[in-house]
Amino acid sequence: MTKTKWAIDKAHSSVDFSVKHMMFATVKGGFQEFDAKIEADPTDLTTAAIEFTIDVASVDTRNNDRDVHLRSADFFNVEEFPTMTFVSTSSEKKGENEYNVTGDLTLHGVTKSETFTVAFEGTGIDPWGNEKAGFEVEGKINRSDYGLTWNAALETGGVLVGDQIKISLQIQAAKQA
Repeated sequence: MTKTKWAIDKAHSSVDFSVKHMMFATVKGGFQEFDAKIEADPTDLTTAAIEFTIDVASVDTRNNDRDVHLRSADFFNVEEFPTMTFVSTSSEKKGENEYNVTGDLTLHGVTKSETFTVAFEGTGIDPWGNEKAGFEVEGKINRSDYGLTWNAALETGGVLVGDQIKISLQIQAAKQA
């Protein structure tokens, strides 16, 4: 297969995260608004060019008060930094249909190189004749690396919000003509 353009099928894709809360529980959330420019042969991502953009104001943790706090200057500061972006710089095959994709992640005005594991899940034709490809993306970042340092000390020791953020994307992409 040759390198072609793919568009995110937002109705069948998700961008999710999880973080430790109070050192012992996990809180999950996601972003509702995101888009990508993908140019790739899905069966060989070593030459893929990926640009992924997330509207951080679309954060959704199923708790409005928490979401408002996450949009504030304590965390994402969406007024000053409305988007998070990832631009791939390299991709390395690590197993059958598994890749380490490295790129520049920009969040909260800070850009750092991050590597995510990407699994190619396969392709198929939907009922309307469109070719689709599926990908699962996993990774971890430290929010403090991006200046997201708000926290609260707990009376019992430790902190309210963990530093490590687990990221999980389920992506279905449609081949472009």
